Amino acid sequence: MNRFLAHWLTTALALGVAAWVLPGVEVASVPALLVAALVLRLINTVVKPILVVLTLPITFVTLGLFYFVVNGLAFALTAWVVPGFVVRGLGWAILGALLVGMVSMFIGNFRRTEERQVWRPPH
Repeated sequence: MNRFLAHWLTTALALGVAAWVLPGVEVASVPALLVAALVLRLINTVVKPILVVLTLPITFVTLGLFYFVVNGLAFALTAWVVPGFVVRGLGWAILGALLVGMVSMFIGNFRRTEERQVWRPPH
């Protein structure tokens, strides 16, 4: 449960950064941000793998670049489902997904570095 909470808060923080940096991504409130982070994780877990498989030929032809569009579609779907979370177009959705991924990766890498530095006594 602790790991789930850490991932959820990391995604929420990354969404907040995206809303702060990108003018085409807006979050109305903190509860909307938390719900959007939860829904985005759910969509990335359930819907996105289906989209990846369905778009595999075009992703292959574009040498993987279409995967950015798939990420943007998942991001836009989150905005469509969550009231108070608005994305103003597919371009902003692609940029938002890219920024959320980068910020999440940075926070996750920082968190893993801290976990490695914790000394535990031998058993």
